[in-house]
This record gives sequence, structure tokens and C-alpha cells, in this order.
Amino acid sequence: MSLEVKHISKKFGEYTAVEDLSFEIAKPGMFALLGTNGAGKTTSIRMILGMLSKDTGEVLWNGEPMKPAQENVGYLAEDRGLYPKYNILDQMYFFASLKGIKKPEAKAQIDYWFGRLGIDEYRLKNAEQLSKGNQQKVQLAAALIGDPKLLVLDEPLSGLDPVNADLFKSVIREETAKEKFIIMSSHQMNIIEEFCDDLVIMNRGKTVLSGNLNAIKRQRGRENLLVKAEADFMDLAAECKLQLKENTPNGVCFHVENEEQPKIFLQKMLAKGISPIKFELREPTLNELFIEKVGESNEN
Repeated sequence: MSLEVKHISKKFGEYTAVEDLSFEIAKPGMFALLGTNGAGKTTSIRMILGMLSKDTGEVLWNGEPMKPAQENVGYLAEDRGLYPKYNILDQMYFFASLKGIKKPEAKAQIDYWFGRLGIDEYRLKNAEQLSKGNQQKVQLAAALIGDPKLLVLDEPLSGLDPVNADLFKSVIREETAKEKFIIMSSHQMNIIEEFCDDLVIMNRGKTVLSGNLNAIKRQRGRENLLVKAEADFMDLAAECKLQLKENTPNGVCFHVENEEQPKIFLQKMLAKGISPIKFELREPTLNELFIEKVGESNEN
């Protein structure tokens, strides 16, 4: 199986929301779709799922044109969308029926997911009586019912407290282990780094970076140096022509031109009797890549 998105575009009047987006998920795993607000992520997702028509391009699932209504697809939308005046259990049965799941099987799956997500006590309450986090759990359960092979998660951890965010992450790991195809859109770069191998970064409807995240980082090399010590070392850093990027309580981050610079810097520190608490040469983070690429795009 595979998901191929080929040159899809969408305009609303004169406004181009998505321009010539292409990517492929050739094997099960997590794929990230990133971008600023208004970059075109949600529009892209809705075209992939057939909720919006495409002006150009095609979406192929297992080599054939994608027909979401006929496929087993799970979708957790960013704008959510439970019916506030109806009880949760009735809504779950309704969502299951849309996927063609009969009531006995739906009941078994609802019981499982309500227990797994800790929302069993709310099954007879109306949606408007639930907190935002518990409504989000219900909608995750609705997305997962039917054991979909393709799962699309649009900002799945948005607004969750740390305990519930950890719960969602554990469920996502379980679904990934089942060899599913998962697309995740998120503003939380640390979450994307934790889960995703491949990605597309969009800005103003256009792709500004795509590929395997680890390969992109390796290509850039270990260009960041994080240093922390009890004594002041900034004059020595200036002598070594290290470029200051960030100074935080966690340490000072420098940009380095090559791996020889930090070696010389460390030698100078030790010669001055300064023993670093932290001295880490590392590749750029996804957050740094994102800011750099989106910034470049906005300058053009």
C-alpha cells in the first residue's frame, strides 16, 4: 500500500491556498505536514480526503484514485465538531454507522476506546457537558473506530494538558506499531521530531522543504554547539569566532562553521580551568529548520 499526492492545487477566487503539492508515503509510518497558520495544511488534508475538490492533481491510494467514502479512513479534524446537544454514545454509534460498522461490533469498539481513553463515565452525557480535553478524546475515539488503515490527525495534541497529551501520544505510538499510514499536522515541533520520519513544510501554499528529517539534518551537519558552565566563557567563544544564537538558562547555543571550532574552544576552556557542565555539538532542530525555511520563503 502507499499514498501518493501528485501536484494538487486549490484556489479560492484569486487566492492560492495550495500550489502544486506532491509527496508520497510509500510504507506505513508517520508523515508530518507542517506550516504556519494559513499555510494550506488543512486545505491539503481536505483535498486528500475528498472533502474539497482539487483544481489540479490527483491523490492515489494503493495506486488507484483515492475514494475516501469507500476506504477505511480515520480523521481527527483541527476544528473538531461534535454535536453539542446529543449524547456521546449516540454520536459514536452514528460515526460508526458512517463507516458501515454494525451495532454489535461498534459497541465492542466503543467500549474499548472509551476505556482506553478514560471517558467511559461520559458516554450518556451531551457533548457540551464535557471539557475540551474530553471532547477531544471522544473525537479521537471516533477517528479510530473501525481500525482505519489511513489515519489523519490535524493538531491532535492542541490544548491538551501534559497528562492527556501523554495519553494521546501513547495511543498514536500503538497505532504506528500496527503499521498504519498516519499523517499528522502540528505546530509542536518536538512532537513531530518524536514521531515522524518524513515531512513537508508549507508556507503560503507552497512547499519550502520536504524529505526525510534525519537525512535533512545529516546533510546540514552538526552546526550547533550548546555550552553550559559555572564560569564565564563568552570571551573565549568570541576568540574562536563562534556565532551566538541563543542564551538561555539551559545553556548558550552557538553556530559553528566546522567541527574544528568547538575543539579549539574546548581546549581554551580547559586551559583556563573552566570545566563545562554541558558541551554538545548537534544537528539543527526541526524548529530551527522550520523558522529558517519559512523565513526564507517570506523574504522572497
